[in-house]
Amino acid sequence: MLHHISLGTTDLERARAFYDPVMHELGMRRTLDVSDAIGYGAGITVFSLNLPADGGGASVGNGVHVAFEVEKRAAVDAFFKAAIAHGGSGDGAPGLRPGYDANYYAAFVRDPDGNKIEAVTFTAA
Repeated sequence: MLHHISLGTTDLERARAFYDPVMHELGMRRTLDVSDAIGYGAGITVFSLNLPADGGGASVGNGVHVAFEVEKRAAVDAFFKAAIAHGGSGDGAPGLRPGYDANYYAAFVRDPDGNKIEAVTFTAA
């Protein structure tokens, strides 16, 4: 079982400005804020952004993305809108992806560091 997932960032302040409103749309809040990391969750931290421990630059994993499940399609839409409004870039607008499932409704964005994140629901509404 997973405890949490961490992605790299080169700028924690920029990551806060992006992730605070985006995670709010997913029902999460900032649960961790230390000198080298910020984290989000509904209780415990389940997702975080960290400065690389080796002091080097953060880099994006090729083929890596993190998907957050939400209850309604409107939450996917709100996630995408918040991400774009706060410095993210679209990597797949909200919509159905029937190649995965008839009700797979998702949106993909890149955060300001280039990390790919997704909001997804399987509900029909």
